[in-house]
Amino acid sequence: MTDLNDQLLAAHAAHDIASLVTLYSAAAAASDDPDAAGFYLTHAYVFALEQGHPDATALRAKLIAQGRETPI
Repeated sequence: MTDLNDQLLAAHAAHDIASLVTLYSAAAAASDDPDAAGFYLTHAYVFALEQGHPDATALRAKLIAQGRETPI
């Protein structure tokens, strides 16, 4: 996960929102801790919304499935 953390830091420094969506999604998938996974997934979703990223809908669906977002 260290390499992934380094990549996240670099993407933040570069303001590379598309990469942040991808990297936070990968961090969520790689995490064994459900709370950490939810944290990463939430960040992926927020950055996806910010950019109008096509994965926003799928990320929200994952958050709903985990009970971290309420369907409207």
